Amino acid sequence: MRMPDSFWTALDALVAASQIVIDRPKGSAHPRVPDIVYVVDYGYLAETTAMDGQGIDVWRGTDPAQRIDAVMCTVDLWKKDAEIKILIGCTEEEKALINDFTNNSPSMKGIMVRRDD
Repeated sequence: MRMPDSFWTALDALVAASQIVIDRPKGSAHPRVPDIVYVVDYGYLAETTAMDGQGIDVWRGTDPAQRIDAVMCTVDLWKKDAEIKILIGCTEEEKALINDFTNNSPSMKGIMVRRDD
């Protein structure tokens, strides 16, 4: 499924107008579930709102271009919500790690939508 260019342009504008806050760096443990370790820097866009009432979630990778080229659409059965998580500057290896991280829990599942799909 190919998302319209206007979707990606809107995400570009949102991220450009927002401060990225990384509150869970790569290698850090989840605050409530210490066995869950973040595989890529994870955080949120300051002064934005997602379904859970918090900032819109982001994964920030190591690609120097820092281009937004994918989102993860997630369903969390534990929190009983659904969200998108914006992938910024993620390499193909980081995208695979994020996909596995998202789908390795029995309570969370997600699909990755790529910009160029």
